[in-house]
Amino acid sequence: MTINLRRLKAERIAKGITQDQMASRMGWSTRTPYAKRENGFVSIGADELAKMATILGFSRDELGIFFTNDVPNKERIH
Repeated sequence: MTINLRRLKAERIAKGITQDQMASRMGWSTRTPYAKRENGFVSIGADELAKMATILGFSRDELGIFFTNDVPNKERIH
């Protein structure tokens, strides 16, 4: 399973939150640390993801929406 960065970005935009605002709410003084995570240049830690989800209005029980299964289909395996 991997974090679905497109979903993270989509939820942030849907809530009307900018990257600057998200970074500030995460406790970072600039947008850069958040932008690097949202764009996949830096891995998002479990605690960071939980905090981001909370900022976006999701509970810890709802974190699953930010993950995608990257297991190949049986049809693809030959």
